[in-house]
This record gives sequence, C-alpha cells and structure tokens, in this order.
Amino acid sequence: MLANSYDIAVLPGDGIGVEVMDATLDLLRVVDQRYGVGLSFSVQRAGAFAYKETGTDLSDETFERTARADAILLGAMGWPGIRHADGTELSPQITLRQRLNLYGGVRPIRAIPGVPLPLSDPRAAKIDFVILRESTEGLFFSKDQGMVSSDWAEETLRLTRPTTERLARMAFRLADHRAGQSGRPGRVTLVDKANVFRAFAWMRTVFAKVAESYPHVGHDAHYVDAMALDLVRRPWDFDVLPMENMFGDILSDLGAGLIGGMGFAPSADLGDTHGLFQPSHGTAPDIAGKGIANPTACFLSAAMMLEWLSVRGGGQRLADAALGIRAAVDAAFMDGLRTADVGGSAGTVQVTRAVITALRSAP
Repeated sequence: MLANSYDIAVLPGDGIGVEVMDATLDLLRVVDQRYGVGLSFSVQRAGAFAYKETGTDLSDETFERTARADAILLGAMGWPGIRHADGTELSPQITLRQRLNLYGGVRPIRAIPGVPLPLSDPRAAKIDFVILRESTEGLFFSKDQGMVSSDWAEETLRLTRPTTERLARMAFRLADHRAGQSGRPGRVTLVDKANVFRAFAWMRTVFAKVAESYPHVGHDAHYVDAMALDLVRRPWDFDVLPMENMFGDILSDLGAGLIGGMGFAPSADLGDTHGLFQPSHGTAPDIAGKGIANPTACFLSAAMMLEWLSVRGGGQRLADAALGIRAAVDAAFMDGLRTADVGGSAGTVQVTRAVITALRSAP
C-alpha cells in the first residue's frame, strides 16, 4: 500500500451484486473527492456467469490480483441453474475466505434511524450488536469433502485452537473498541451448543482462557437455540456475538431481519493480512435488472472497508470518510428515503443520489 493511494480489488459478482456495486463505486468516487483518500479500483470477474463462460468461478489470475490488493470489495455471487455437477452452488466467496484465511466474519446489526423495524418495542431503535462469524472452519470445513453413499451422508465440523484463539481475541478487541465508542461496557457472548457437542464445550474453554487477558470486558455464553429466541425477544441487550461458521451464517440472516432486511446488513471477512467487504445479501434473481435493489448494505460495507484501512495505518481521513458514509445513510433515511424492501418506492439510483446528496451537504 502506498501512502495516500489504495488499490481496491472489485469483484461485482452476479445479479444485483453488479447493480449495487456500480452504485457503491459511484458513492466511493464522491467520497474520494470529498475526503481525498486516494482510492483506485481494479474490477475483476468472478462468480456464476464467469463460471458459465470460462469454466471457473475464480481464476488463478483473478485470485492473485485480488490477493495483492489493499482491500477487496465483493458483490453477491451465484445464480439458479448454474451449479457444480454435484448440485452445490458456486461459492468463490467461500474460496476467498479459506485461501486468504479470512477467519473473522464481522456482521454489524444496527438499526438505521428512519428505517421501519419489524419489532414494535421502542427499544428496537437501539439495536446495535455484531455477529462475529468464524468463516473458515466449523461445519464449512468439509465443503467439497463431504462423504455421500446410497444410505448415508456425512459432513465434518472442525474447530482448531489457533483459529479459535484468534477469533476470541478479535471478539474481545472488538467489544473493547465498541465500548470506547459508545461509552457502554463491552460484552462478548459466545454462541454455541456446548450442552450437546464436545467441540463447543472445548470452544468455551478456549474463550474463557482468552477472556482472562481482557478482564474489563464482560464475557458469557449462550446456546444457539436460546439465542435465536433472544435475538427476537431482546436484541438490544447484546454486544459482540462470536460463533461457529454455520451458526453465524444462519443467525446473521435473522439479525438482518431485525433491522429491515438483508439490504441493510453489511459485512467484512477479516484475517491477519487481508480484508474483504461485501453486503450480506445474495444475488436476488427475482429482482435483478429491475433497478430496485437496495445498495445500502454495500454502502455500509464500503464504510467498513475504509475504517479497516484507517486502523491499518491509513490515517484519519479514511476514518472520517467511513463516518461520513454512515452519517449520510442515516441522514437520507431520516429524511424519508424508503427502499422497496421496506415498502417504499426508491430504487437503486434514487438511493444512491439521496446518500450522495446527504454526503455532499454534510458540514
């Protein structure tokens, strides 16, 4: 990474991934003009339609170019009818997580002011927690390796100490950082199924040991089925929720539902050296090409990218730019912007214009 110059690998993907990525790049160009952060974009092909046309969903050339970038912006990938011979979906995003060792899937769940929420309790407006999904092991460890016979099928869940310890440290550091920003005590709640599976009971012991190095951060654990209940019953009570890969895949969708839907749910997949940022939603074939995809999650993922670059030595301008995007999103929705996924009529272009206008008019 050169000073004041950041090489961003962009993989738009398929379906609405392309549409929201185009909108996000429009926004980031305005951000660059306002904050002078020096972004450059290299667009790469990957995904289902790349597979259909070339026979690979992530070429070696694309992977190597992506791995050299300072950060990665990824669009949703996959498409009905374009699958591997065994019927499984194409998932280059999972390949990137595994090959780049992006073990920490950070998925913020924050109620955006002005966006209608499904929970009627007024405390829902204060929803602000983070699902921290381990993204390289767990049940996904056996991706493409599961055993199938005529009478049974088997997948393997695996947790390792090095990755579990790194995930735990990431969780406690994140809770500490959030406490410094919000002024409220940080708390890490491990989500598991330790009452049934030895692997999760072992995971608790690893987290408890790491917790000793963070005595100022609260720590407890919650069974995953109980957490599914409590994320609906009292989501405002939680802070940082680390969990195994499959649990994180499922509960992050539930969390997105609490704040208006997947169109409002950003994410980052982080490792020790690489960072990948993408909206949590899929390619949405039912609305692709209609101009109504909500780009907000991709905007907020881009803000996470800028904040990550700032923490890694990029400086205050990047941090300010990240805050500027979030503030512009909040201002646009507080001003009455409503996307189709929450009963409004604003399409992709209208949302992009509204957020850019809010960004330009901010003091």
